[in-house]
Amino acid sequence: MSNTAVAEAAGRTAGKPGYTIVDADIHPSAPAAEIRARLTGDHLARWDMFGSRVPGPPEIYPRVRNAGFRLDAWPEQGPPGSDLRLIQDQLLDEFEVDHGILIPLQGHSWGAEEPEYAAALCRALNDWQRDALLGPEPRLHGSIAIPMESPDLAAEEIALRADDPRFVQILLSTGGELGFGRRRYWPIYAAAQEAGLPIAAHTGGLEQHRGAGWPSFYLEEHVWNGNMMAALILSMVSEGVFDRFPDLQVICVEGGIAWAGPLMWALDDAWERLRTDVPHLRKPPSEYVREHFWFTTQPIEEPDDPGDLEITLGHVGMNERIMFASDYPHWDFDSPRHAPRVFPAALRTGIMGANACRLYGLADRAAEAVR
Repeated sequence: MSNTAVAEAAGRTAGKPGYTIVDADIHPSAPAAEIRARLTGDHLARWDMFGSRVPGPPEIYPRVRNAGFRLDAWPEQGPPGSDLRLIQDQLLDEFEVDHGILIPLQGHSWGAEEPEYAAALCRALNDWQRDALLGPEPRLHGSIAIPMESPDLAAEEIALRADDPRFVQILLSTGGELGFGRRRYWPIYAAAQEAGLPIAAHTGGLEQHRGAGWPSFYLEEHVWNGNMMAALILSMVSEGVFDRFPDLQVICVEGGIAWAGPLMWALDDAWERLRTDVPHLRKPPSEYVREHFWFTTQPIEEPDDPGDLEITLGHVGMNERIMFASDYPHWDFDSPRHAPRVFPAALRTGIMGANACRLYGLADRAAEAVR
């Protein structure tokens, strides 16, 4: 049966949109009091004295109106993304979202503190996800926040959560101290492969200087997140991560997509001439990218002519590895109702949910309706 027929059948059966909706990028934010309540001993004393790491210039300047969030996403108390009822009302219920993947905002900047303290912060954040969101709302699925600059402790946190099916991926900020292909980080990938969980690399972090100094304007920061993602792909492929961890999957979250095609062209062309530099690469670099990476849609490039996007995605050649993301509760949130119009018609069922269901092992309502 064609994708269109599947979608129509599912819609008639369930009274919902004719495809499963999976939102691959929802940003909860734990209230400070909730984190503090989950710390003890020296970690609690450190929290009271110093708090957590202060975000770098991209977060402080240029300043973002309303801290970068929708005006209506602010609860009476706490930051946007801290109130489950608002997440349900404004996203899950409003747009009949079948599954939502949580990427906690603190995970962008935590994980590089003093090692044991970093591990305690990430554990508290994961416990808060479990207690406040995953337990009460079965449509939500969590990301494991890790002390990424202490890979041995990160591996311990992954192992601790590996048997909890409510956590479906491991969160990695793109702003690390080194390129994420370096062997220093390999214990994280070994633990991820052992747990059978993908790595979600989300744009952000404290080291997001992009090698060219801090940006002067929000426009600069906002539209070129793909630069950090490209650097991550280059590092992981070139360092041989996927030769060592052949089952590892990595999701590029909130970094655009269109740049990936030209990057793969350049990689393959140079690899033909420089194979002796990377003898561990057993096949063209583009094959590693297409076998191990995934992309989310927000902020997908939107040319004036939608046909140009279809051509661009054809060059990337990874249509079955693109997943819808709303980026709720940020101001540039993409509505699950209107975003599908941007995507080529033949790809909508996959992008809106089927691709994510396949990656995460989630129930695909549209597919089940026609069995």
